[in-house]
Amino acid sequence: MTEKTIIVSNRAGIHARPSALLVQTSKNFNCSIYFERGNDRINAKSILGIITLGAAYGTKIRIIADGEDPAEEIEAVEALTELFESKFEEE
Repeated sequence: MTEKTIIVSNRAGIHARPSALLVQTSKNFNCSIYFERGNDRINAKSILGIITLGAAYGTKIRIIADGEDPAEEIEAVEALTELFESKFEEE
């Protein structure tokens, strides 16, 4: 299992467009990927789950990847981290 905590840094938070980008990226990997906010854990391959997470600007989210290939887990977490760090190319 590979995990990393990030902070939502785009002013609009995680709305429909960033959610779609996260799902598209997550589906490129064969491992299970989750986002955690507090006690809530959602499947990162579910657009509805991501939207209902309600991640606004400044929210801490933990990215968790769990699968058979540790290298793929790391790659998945890095790819998702890049989306968050780029502010989903909205700013």
